[in-house]
Amino acid sequence: MRKLSLLLIFFGFVYFLQFGSEREHRSKFDLPYSVNAEEASEGIKPIAEMIQGDEYAPIEIIEYASYTCPHCATFHADVYPKLKINYIDKGLVKFVYREVYFDKYGMWASMIARCAGPDRFFGMTDQIYRKQSDWARAESDVAIVTQLRKIGLLAGLDETQLNACLQDGVKLRSLVEWYSENAKRDEIKSTPTMIINGEKHSNQSYEKLTEKLDEILGKS
Repeated sequence: MRKLSLLLIFFGFVYFLQFGSEREHRSKFDLPYSVNAEEASEGIKPIAEMIQGDEYAPIEIIEYASYTCPHCATFHADVYPKLKINYIDKGLVKFVYREVYFDKYGMWASMIARCAGPDRFFGMTDQIYRKQSDWARAESDVAIVTQLRKIGLLAGLDETQLNACLQDGVKLRSLVEWYSENAKRDEIKSTPTMIINGEKHSNQSYEKLTEKLDEILGKS
């Protein structure tokens, strides 16, 4: 009997290690209107990649970024606009944006950016980063989501759309799973991180980034 009790305790501990941390990980991404990843009754749904540029461009850049990351906001203010004009728009770079979720606020921003759909996603992302210092530093959860909703409204979303997106527990759970798989596979530890043709690079200036891109283009 004593051996059986010890076995039950052991397997209970193993279960906690395997699944307890996952539950804790998901719980920090609760949506602002009571629905969360644990309550979603439907299964995981595929998450669309957000892509700019030529699908067959010689260079693929995957940016891993968090909407609450100040360095990411700086990258999107100083580096990304020039990258888009000189490389993405010219068919030299296929640019893929993948969200990293350090907290629920970055998740809320992601839900609103994706609420606008693929055609408006990058415009929404630009506005979210431009106004990061306003919404990310707001004094409460209510104030943060109110500021994010304002960005959505200015982008042309209506109240019904915003409410639906911010209460989509299935989408939340799917995004958490998608982010976790991406971050684990590509060993993402910080943001912004760039995967350039399969090779990982940390945050860098436009000059350093274009040195690498021009080197690849010279070889292709």
